[in-house]
Amino acid sequence: MNTIEMSCCPLRKKRWIGMNKYDIVATTTESTVVAKYTPEQRKSTDYQSEFELEKDFINRLTGQGYQYLKIESEQDLINNLRTQLERLNDFTFFDKEWNDFYQNIIANGNDGILEKTKKIQEDYIQILTLDNGYTKNIKLIDKKDIHNNQLQVINQYEEGNGNQKTRYDVTILVNGLPLVHIELKKRGVAIREAFNQIKRYQRDSFWAGCGLFEFVQLFVISNGTHTKYYSNTTRNQHIKDEADNKRIKSKTSNSFEFTSYWADESNNTILDLVDFTKTFFAKHTLLNILTRYCVFTSENLLLVMRPYQIVATEKIINRVEITTNLKKLGKVESGGYIWHTTGSGKTLTSFKTAQLATGLSFIEKVLFVVDRKDLDYQTMKEYDRFEKGAANSNTSTKILQKQLEDPNSKIIITTIQKLDKFISKNSVHDIYNKHVVLIFDECHRSQFGDMHKAITKSFKKYHIFGFTGTPIFAVNSGSTKYPNLKTTEQAFGDKLHTYTIVDAIHDGNVLPFRIDYINTIKNPEILLDKQVKAIDREKALLDSRRIADIVRYTLEHFDQKTYRNQNRSYYEHRVITNIDKMAKSKKNTVEEIKQTLKVNGFNSIFAVASIPAAILYYNEFKKQMVESGKQLNIATIFSFSPNEEDPEDIMQDENFDTNGLDQTSRDFLDKAIDDYNKTFNVRYDTSADKFPNYYKDLSLRMKNREIDLLIVVNMFLTGFDATTLNTLWVDKNLKQHGLIQAFSRTNRILNSVKTFGNIICFRNLEENTNDALALFGDRDANGIVLLKTYNDYLNGFEENGVYTQGYIELVEILKRTFPLQDDIVGEVAEKDFIKLFGRILKLRNILVSFDEFENNTAISERDLQDYQSKYIDLYQSYAKKDDVEKERINEDLVFEIELIKQVEVNIDYILMLVMKYHESNCEDKAILISINKAINASIQLRSKKELIEGFIEQMTIKTNVSEDWLKFVHNQREEDIDAIIKEEKLKEESAKKFIENAFRDGEIKTIGTDIDSILPPVSRFSKDGNRAQKKEAVIEKLKKFFDKYFGLF
Repeated sequence: MNTIEMSCCPLRKKRWIGMNKYDIVATTTESTVVAKYTPEQRKSTDYQSEFELEKDFINRLTGQGYQYLKIESEQDLINNLRTQLERLNDFTFFDKEWNDFYQNIIANGNDGILEKTKKIQEDYIQILTLDNGYTKNIKLIDKKDIHNNQLQVINQYEEGNGNQKTRYDVTILVNGLPLVHIELKKRGVAIREAFNQIKRYQRDSFWAGCGLFEFVQLFVISNGTHTKYYSNTTRNQHIKDEADNKRIKSKTSNSFEFTSYWADESNNTILDLVDFTKTFFAKHTLLNILTRYCVFTSENLLLVMRPYQIVATEKIINRVEITTNLKKLGKVESGGYIWHTTGSGKTLTSFKTAQLATGLSFIEKVLFVVDRKDLDYQTMKEYDRFEKGAANSNTSTKILQKQLEDPNSKIIITTIQKLDKFISKNSVHDIYNKHVVLIFDECHRSQFGDMHKAITKSFKKYHIFGFTGTPIFAVNSGSTKYPNLKTTEQAFGDKLHTYTIVDAIHDGNVLPFRIDYINTIKNPEILLDKQVKAIDREKALLDSRRIADIVRYTLEHFDQKTYRNQNRSYYEHRVITNIDKMAKSKKNTVEEIKQTLKVNGFNSIFAVASIPAAILYYNEFKKQMVESGKQLNIATIFSFSPNEEDPEDIMQDENFDTNGLDQTSRDFLDKAIDDYNKTFNVRYDTSADKFPNYYKDLSLRMKNREIDLLIVVNMFLTGFDATTLNTLWVDKNLKQHGLIQAFSRTNRILNSVKTFGNIICFRNLEENTNDALALFGDRDANGIVLLKTYNDYLNGFEENGVYTQGYIELVEILKRTFPLQDDIVGEVAEKDFIKLFGRILKLRNILVSFDEFENNTAISERDLQDYQSKYIDLYQSYAKKDDVEKERINEDLVFEIELIKQVEVNIDYILMLVMKYHESNCEDKAILISINKAINASIQLRSKKELIEGFIEQMTIKTNVSEDWLKFVHNQREEDIDAIIKEEKLKEESAKKFIENAFRDGEIKTIGTDIDSILPPVSRFSKDGNRAQKKEAVIEKLKKFFDKYFGLF
């Protein structure tokens, strides 16, 4: 950020009278999020048009201090921007200075959404070179005194320079820059229509003309009844994905993934536009969100903090300020803890808190303490954005000591281990007398004992805060050698804010769980009999026959539980391609290289009670995989724990101590790691220098979904996040804190296929689960946190007086309303069918995870294929419509194409049918009909239809289907690519390399220099448009070629 400020001619300053320019004498501590909101009573129940909704909205904004502005043209918008920036900076531009500033800083043609976002979030002070040679700092937004910013509202601004003429509903100008855009639909219309409208704007017109609308930071969408908000780069990413693929991508139910509701401090959502306007659009709230509670990440994503995150941050900052004023430092009363459930974004909240705390003039240091053995690359990268060099993963305390002694290093990110080591080595140090804030990212019990004692004994002027998803209360505190540190409250102070797992699932920020309890003991009551010794229980649980049965069940149901049971079910996933280099990096300085690949299904963790159990399970999996031919990538990891007793409610700290393992366990672990080495062509072992690298490599491959099943004892059951992980197999006693932590590994949101975390318990944990949910949610948590029963989804259920139709009933409606032999005629009927079949797909997506659904006959496979064909026909038909037509027919229709892919057949199934046809001497035409139906019912196989039919046509009695199919595909592929190269005059070598890379990466890259390098040279006298058209034509042909052959080798 530029901070140079040189004096300029005093005559250039301008006195603003009657405008909202303030000299801040005192500021209030008014909360950004209202403590308790009571919705406004509706005064009228009359029909409200979109025009009336917009008019009422604007009137309310002006009543709250916004200035209404009538903008007739682009020049009006630019002139107002100049006026507002002059007011904000108390400065008058000369015309030439304004033109230079506007062209180079505001409307630079090389800047897009990301660059303009950076100017608002980070580089909001820009340098202007004056005519006299001096420089002047120009603020785009005042982040120090937020009420110096002028808020204006405009509506129905028309942009005629885009792909088509557009008119925007309502826009909030901050100092003349459009930073918030609101799209409204009348009550009764789906809110998704407003969402899709903005998508079209960003694609077609926000970039047009002066490009000022690319400065928009926040979008708000509302149909009056429901209102949500989200960031610009979230929307931009969807647009970029579409632009990359140059086709209408399947809309799925996760398109709404990053939109959020506003709420009050008690997590009560504020839905109606009237109430949303009074709270979210209160001037201090909106300006605080824009200036304090947005985070621009290292991956160029703008994250807007959610209400509960903002509340937690402000509670801590207020506690620091109040206790400082009262001189209550170094006491438990000067701190507190935040209870935000696992997966709700605690790390973002806690680090944003640390950043804001450094802005307090009286705070000399903020220590952000992470409960991890090592800081991974991504974590360091994020921390580095806040303060360069703040985070380091060197185990030496020298760097930490240097940071603690550097007066310019205000925020320090360190691990518990390094801080503990520093304190033990330095009984006396200046830092102990500094005014510091200590923030613990995960304040589990590992920090309650000796570490906590050491900190509070050494530091004198501190505030200590903790963030946790599972607090320790008296009821689950257990025994400890420090009776005054048994609970989270005793160690950290008052509970400052709560956001439970119930809140998170209700808001859609994490997924609910589905739990299977599989009985694996003939007489399970033996495990509950207190007269039976623990050793006898363990012997029963480790019986080789029981282990074999559990492994057999797991292998038989693996595809079903991890959603690999049908087609390859590809979805796009960002994976790291240089894992081995990152894992070996001692200081985590190797930058990750990511690419988008298509991956199939999800992966899983298998939690066991002990190291001997891990050994038994690993060996049994290896044995049965050989016998059954079912091949999975399995791995295991564990380390020495001084407490061999299964802790159940608390996971032991993750450490890399393998020296304490007995020889048998260590030899086994080395053998398992050697298997891993052979699979991934790496070199790790249990030595002190290589085992931590194995841990890092394993965690990254889990996130890449390269590991199918990971056997663990305690490791990876807390703090590990992988969105591709959907299933936890449990043969381990879990309760309370440990249970919630372990279950929560599975419930991160990824896409519309992953709708819940799958828990398969081989021990009866039902009572423990209920107790844990009651403790960390509430007594009614089961209804929200756990899925309904199989019968509920199959036959329907009633809840709170509302009846929800079940799968069987919906299938009957489908058969009755849309018989397969009849065409679906008319737009209304088409939309009804799309919605009904989408509901059936969603229910089926849940039901397939139940073992009981395997033989369900509500609809035959053949009929399901035929209905899928109709569904896909409509999807492809609607995708071809132009934007105006799409808007007319309501683009809120959601095609559940990701779910369609879950029930598609794959090419292997088709080839099996082809073999049957071949065995009939190519005479059984019924098989040809089955092949045709299966192809038509598949999005992916439709692109391969011509290829399959061509192979069948040339088959003879002598054909070897398996071998000749591969030869046929290879020859056809070469013919097709040669034809494209010849027709389009492409550079042959470059074009073939480009295609090979596309098959490797799982997509055709349409941006960057690679695509340009294969195009033929264009005469310098030809128009640029000709080259653009040529490029577009080549891309279309290559994409068609790619879709035809992808997945066949």
